[in-house]
Amino acid sequence: MTMKPSEVINVLMKGVDCWDLPTNEVPCELLLIGEAAFPVLVNRQGQVLIAVSQYGKGRMVVMGHESYLQYTGLTPFLNNAVGWLKGCRGDVIGVHSSAKDLASILCSPCHEVQITDCIDNSLGVYCISACGTTEAKELIHFVKNGGGLLIGCQAWQWANEQCQGKVLSDFPGNHITSVAGVYFTDTYGYINCLEVSRKVPTIPLIVRFGQDLSQDQKQLLDGISELSFSLTGVPSQLLVHGALAFPLGLDKSLGCFLAAARYGRGRVVLASHQDMLWDPNLSHFLCNAVCWLAGDRQGKGKVGINPEVKDLCPLLSDCCLEHCIVPRVSDDLSVYCCQAFQDDEAKQLLEFVAEGGGLLIGGEAWSWAHDNPCGIALVDYPGNHILNHFGLSILDQTLEKSCFPVLCPEEKIYHLRLALHEVLEEPVCQGGCLVGTCLEKLKKDHETFKMMPVREIPAYASLKYFFRKFETKVDPLKLEMPIVPVHPMCD
Repeated sequence: MTMKPSEVINVLMKGVDCWDLPTNEVPCELLLIGEAAFPVLVNRQGQVLIAVSQYGKGRMVVMGHESYLQYTGLTPFLNNAVGWLKGCRGDVIGVHSSAKDLASILCSPCHEVQITDCIDNSLGVYCISACGTTEAKELIHFVKNGGGLLIGCQAWQWANEQCQGKVLSDFPGNHITSVAGVYFTDTYGYINCLEVSRKVPTIPLIVRFGQDLSQDQKQLLDGISELSFSLTGVPSQLLVHGALAFPLGLDKSLGCFLAAARYGRGRVVLASHQDMLWDPNLSHFLCNAVCWLAGDRQGKGKVGINPEVKDLCPLLSDCCLEHCIVPRVSDDLSVYCCQAFQDDEAKQLLEFVAEGGGLLIGGEAWSWAHDNPCGIALVDYPGNHILNHFGLSILDQTLEKSCFPVLCPEEKIYHLRLALHEVLEEPVCQGGCLVGTCLEKLKKDHETFKMMPVREIPAYASLKYFFRKFETKVDPLKLEMPIVPVHPMCD
């Protein structure tokens, strides 16, 4: 039975009165995305140092330093963590040789512990340092099928040694934990004055890491000077709210019509109308998108085209991209292309992307809203049952068709999280806060996100927490600033 995050915290923190971490070890900050991941330990700077998540039928506890797995000062927490992890299946706890001292910490009548470097189905829990591990595929399969994983590492040392390495996509530990929405970063974590929380801590609004997502934007928009679409239908607006999601096309009011995201080991590109997936005016962009979506699977699998978007095939043929018509997503594909009107493949699509696949998807939600007047598109629209996990959503609000200049990744581009952070961190009197179009857009996004129910999902509860602070800071000031036509950056 799935436990609520508040219940998980109660189990993990039982008997934990303080955080006794080794003072000579520097952890890394963890980045959390999606609906499953949430923090257990957050420092005063708002950095996540320990987190938990679920993937498939299994569970994960992720720690920001490998030494934490074997530190006796964390004995109560480690025993609690293993107890929660093995709640999914068998009692045998496997401990990798990289964390062999953990076996003595778990020496209890409640735990049967084996030191082993082999991952097999006889184990209920596996404990391992993520540093240099090469068992990503086996560990993901283990968790997906109900196993519990206790894993720890810091990524800043690896990042210092890998001059060209991209920590989110290349660090070995992230090949495992990212499928559950948890990433090790190259940012140092602070361990001074840590407090024990009996409630689910707030997930940070932004996390800085040494991988520039503007490079993804550059690749997707390479060779394009403007985005024009000759649709017969009216596109919806998109809401970009995830930490690893970003806009690709904005109108003059900063309404988004194209967006993308990284999720787990995979990637997503979202269009705000299904017809955009085969619009000849967007052929260059679509070819860029499919190549970017293929990622590490490029050349290792075909592009699968759902019959509903078969008109995309001629465009891919012109780009010499191998493709085939398929009725549903499958693991042997590199990219899957479909519409967003149904959610019957939601679980399969989430796992496909998390484990390295690329998803090209499009659809509008205003017609659904018209047919479902009692529904909330952000929550109830079938496509958003998939997309919300990625930090992307299709809204019932529309925008006008036109031709828009391409975004410049080197410039400051509107993003809900960055804009909200700027408002909350900078005093208005210093001129640091948003003005004009950007502020108006943030207010609209705030009103839209109010409709998202928390439902024991810490990611949404945390974002709503920051929006409440936004209300407190901005509304009393009664800022009535003129709308300045800024596109696409915020001055």
